Amino acid sequence: MTPLPIDLSLPDNTLLERGRPALIEILWHLAGSPLVRSELLPFSRLKCFVLRAFGAKIGVGVYIKPGVRVKFPWRLSVGDHSWLGERVWIDNLAHVTIGAHACVSQDVYLCTGNHDWSHPNLKLYTRPIQLEDGCWVAARSMICPGVTLGECAVVTGGSVVSGDVPPYEVHGGNPASFIRIRKIRGAGARPIPPDAEQRRFATHPTAKEKIRA
Repeated sequence: MTPLPIDLSLPDNTLLERGRPALIEILWHLAGSPLVRSELLPFSRLKCFVLRAFGAKIGVGVYIKPGVRVKFPWRLSVGDHSWLGERVWIDNLAHVTIGAHACVSQDVYLCTGNHDWSHPNLKLYTRPIQLEDGCWVAARSMICPGVTLGECAVVTGGSVVSGDVPPYEVHGGNPASFIRIRKIRGAGARPIPPDAEQRRFATHPTAKEKIRA
């Protein structure tokens, strides 16, 4: 009988750096994480305080809904006035940066770790995730390792994003792809960057129709 080429009895996590002593990690999982995840404590200020106490960089006016999970708070940065919806899972084996005025909606999964499927032990590797200012990740989407969402980019609900999303673009689906340019109404709205329209005109024949819609 031919031996199975996959052996998961000896997982290869040699590239994982936990970032804090074991005692700090244990305290986080026993005390800090339950407070942040608690459905009975819906107070964002308390959750922000706990995250900061364990090394997270949290801006002012950040709103954290119940059920939010954070793997390693010392690898999390959240800008001013951003929102984290119910049951968001920040699986940050590598650093996750969320800019200012960004929205991460319910049940979003930010995944910084993956496995090399060509390796017999499914070797773990990690890549950081960056969500820039003003972007929105809609409910039940997954952001894969190494992804950057540009300023004011949008990911539609239930999408799987494995590549970068340029500024002011709306992407969706599985795998996520370009849908349209985001136009923001209001006197204070910034103009769409010219290179965003030019880039899509060159690569998507129907982009002009989607932008006008």
